[in-house]
Amino acid sequence: MTENSPVPSLATRENFLLDDRIRGVPPGTFGLASSLVASERWHPADGRMSLPVLTLDEEAFIANRDLFLRYAREQGAMIAPHAKTPMAPDLARSLVEAGAWGTTVADIRQAAVMLRAGLTRQIIANEVGGSGGANRLAALAGAWPSAELFVFADSVAAVNALAGAWRANATLPPLRVLVELGAGRAGARTTTQAEAIADAVTAAGGRLLIAGVATYEGAAAQPDPGRTDQVISALLAMTADMFLRLRARVGGTAPLIVTAGGSVFFDKVVAALSPAVSRDGNATLVLRSGAIFFHDHGSYDRSLSALDARKGFAVGGVSVSARNSFRPALRLWAEVLSRPEPGLAICGMGMRDVSFDQSFPMVLAVFRAGKPLPVPRAEVFKLNDQHAFLLIAPSDDIAVGDVVEFGISHPCTCLDRYRVIFGVDAAGHVRHAFPTYFG
Repeated sequence: MTENSPVPSLATRENFLLDDRIRGVPPGTFGLASSLVASERWHPADGRMSLPVLTLDEEAFIANRDLFLRYAREQGAMIAPHAKTPMAPDLARSLVEAGAWGTTVADIRQAAVMLRAGLTRQIIANEVGGSGGANRLAALAGAWPSAELFVFADSVAAVNALAGAWRANATLPPLRVLVELGAGRAGARTTTQAEAIADAVTAAGGRLLIAGVATYEGAAAQPDPGRTDQVISALLAMTADMFLRLRARVGGTAPLIVTAGGSVFFDKVVAALSPAVSRDGNATLVLRSGAIFFHDHGSYDRSLSALDARKGFAVGGVSVSARNSFRPALRLWAEVLSRPEPGLAICGMGMRDVSFDQSFPMVLAVFRAGKPLPVPRAEVFKLNDQHAFLLIAPSDDIAVGDVVEFGISHPCTCLDRYRVIFGVDAAGHVRHAFPTYFG
């Protein structure tokens, strides 16, 4: 970025009221319009904001967005980012406006959230269940008749439930069904099962349409890396074969999508599925990565190291380090509450505030009165509901009242703890307030 170039920024469209019942908002704040939050010049380390609080480095998010969209474009793929990660319509919209094909959700309620935000092309990357789920999906489709919805199906029973709901709602346009193949989670396990699903879609008499094939390779991961490669390769090979079978069914001109790809093995997806899709001419490969735009200091950082080891990331035709290219965008801020022992500091942050399912948060910086201190070699070794236990050297300069900046591991299980994500600029000042809708 040159000195005179504009600073990247996100935008919010939903103006809502902030008050001190929301994490991060200073006590005594009543009815502050979110559109005015930048004028408050809040900073999580200066003592005004209620802690703990989660922030989003907007420049890092934008850099990750632009990098992954470029990667997908160069690989001949599109992307429908998985909105379940932040459940923040403003962030999902920013990805679509930057060039994403659509958005992905995990259930019908999430679809409703994104539809209300104007995001009308959606992959529901899950089964919706039996007649109850099918009827609810039909009700949603009826409320949004112009929406372009795609839904997974991995059984004849699921297809029959969808067909029944759509027959009962004759004014609905046909529903686009993706035949899901899988390993380790949902999805048909054999081509024979997948063919039966496709037969059931065809038998729905035009109320359902075969829209393509779907899978999620991340669920196939095994403890052994070699076995992971075998299982994922077999799953993607079956997916490519099923795509060709569906093409033979629907003819050469009907549009189809092939969708897979989380934030860990997307390179394997591109390598395995892009050749068949590109030869087709009327098909689109759609990746569904979501956490990649946030990255982290833990689980995804390790995953990108593995991706680098297999030289799976390239930009401009040149292999580059994904780990060094994507930037962690999320930070968790908490105060030191106690120094009860020489080698122990306790921060006001715990399992109710931060993800811990794929390793503990990492100390990045310490601030005193808003000013950074030398970073100690502190390590989180235990979490209670509201406390983080830091192992420190007795001589470390960490005092009660200092603010600790943490990096997190696994964005998906951290973001869901927050009603508002505060976007910050490069200096750490709050720029935007992004509401979330986890339910």
